[in-house]
Amino acid sequence: MSQPERRAVPVLSVMDMVPVSAGCSRTDALTEMIALARAADAAGYERYWLAEHHGSATYLSSATIVLMGQVLAATKRLGVASGGIMLPNHAPLVVAEQIGTLATLYPGRVDLGLGRAPEHRPAHRCRAAPRGLRSGPLRRGDPRDPHLPR
Repeated sequence: MSQPERRAVPVLSVMDMVPVSAGCSRTDALTEMIALARAADAAGYERYWLAEHHGSATYLSSATIVLMGQVLAATKRLGVASGGIMLPNHAPLVVAEQIGTLATLYPGRVDLGLGRAPEHRPAHRCRAAPRGLRSGPLRRGDPRDPHLPR
């Protein structure tokens, strides 16, 4: 007795950085994000990924978790994921609490992707931080945190 032929079914997802198209407003871009998410949900797509990107006039995906909540609220079954929340840019506890809250509100629909962002350019750090203070990840032996092992 032969087995029936099995066909692989691709899992389809959307990756969105919420671009602001030429001639469109930021509000238009967010409205288009919701429309795309609803269309993906209706078409049976598995997941809607939102990629974090900061300091851009072209992309509106700097507040990834806020956008995730909007997509979750606007769709019925679509999974929503962060395409990499860069932990050096955020307090890990806050990220965990916010993602946990979304996962409680939308069980089984939230995925968390984490990453480590490259350190900011030195010129950017100097301009943004008061003299003597620098942003960026703490490393083993860093004198800014006495709790890290030396």
